[in-house]
Amino acid sequence: MRKYIAFPRTEGRASRQAHVALPEGTYERELGKEGFFGPATHMYHSHPPTGWVAWDGPLAPRAFDLTKINAEQASPWDAQTVLHNAHCKLRFWRAPKGMDHLARNADGDELLFLHAGRGHLYCDYGHLELRAGDYVMLPRSTMWRLDSEEPVTALLIEATNGSYMLPEKGLVGPHAIFDPAVLDTPALDEAFEAQKSETEWQVRVKRLDRISTVTYPFNPLDAVGWKGDLVPVRLNVADIRPLMSDRYHLPPSAHTTFMGNRFVVCTFAPRPFESDPEALKVPFFHNNDDYDEVIFYHAGNFFSRDNIHPGMMTFHPCGFTHGPHPKALQNAFTPKAAATDEYAVMLDTRDPLEIGALPAGVEFEGYKDSWKSGSETARAAE
Repeated sequence: MRKYIAFPRTEGRASRQAHVALPEGTYERELGKEGFFGPATHMYHSHPPTGWVAWDGPLAPRAFDLTKINAEQASPWDAQTVLHNAHCKLRFWRAPKGMDHLARNADGDELLFLHAGRGHLYCDYGHLELRAGDYVMLPRSTMWRLDSEEPVTALLIEATNGSYMLPEKGLVGPHAIFDPAVLDTPALDEAFEAQKSETEWQVRVKRLDRISTVTYPFNPLDAVGWKGDLVPVRLNVADIRPLMSDRYHLPPSAHTTFMGNRFVVCTFAPRPFESDPEALKVPFFHNNDDYDEVIFYHAGNFFSRDNIHPGMMTFHPCGFTHGPHPKALQNAFTPKAAATDEYAVMLDTRDPLEIGALPAGVEFEGYKDSWKSGSETARAAE
């Protein structure tokens, strides 16, 4: 077990409770380890911790408008890589109406998040109907294909060198956030039977990011039954019931949905704002100094960020302070609504992420300047 030097002390003016009743005229900043699970200190500053006027170097916060990736990719293996490291890979995919082959990922488990559209997924285990807001976890080497009823865009988050697991729920019990009973599994139903055929099919297998093609004289999705506990699962964001506290703003780790090897996937879903008038209502300034942080904005109005629309993604490498934008900070204790109205997917990785070769125009180059209150960049982006 890892041991830290931990002996809480207080110096100067400080809040008795984190994120509540900040000393007048101060801005709180959390310095933490282990992704909000480890030791932490809360600093109280007289200026916003993101009040920089210039930024040079590769650590800058980044933002990407993935809606500008317009090309349809016939295979998930052709999807645009956005971010990656040795343990996970995040790609953005505009799927075809119907895949003419089967895909098989021999590098790791695949997590699909359907951002838009509707369709049908066929795999070794059977058939699943899909709609926007669905997560689908496909175990390593599952054969699958997608048929779309409406144009599908999706995130593909590969758990390279590991498997997806559900988070430990601890004191709140196994049914918190979502009951495992809501996880749907594929069915060997009429739709699955109808897709069987004796015609030639190809399976494109990805291993070490190289593609091998296996050809069958029949459709290999021909199962007549199965039993076991290694199986794809589907979870829709509408079935997620976020943990809440009316007197304390919970950290992002409270919204963990899936766990991979050295990374986590979290889901932000609509929830009431904290009712305690002294409690912070927006994400607190923090240094998450063990993790890179990525947020994909799926739907709704995003209360902690200005100038963000569905389909955008922000990337904050560890090593610098980040937090709410200036407009959001104005509502830190007095929000204009009773509840949040947003769905977002967060990826936190223990190892540094690298950016893929993105098409021109996808990155919002002025993002690092968007915290400048009243700046020309901020005004131009509104």
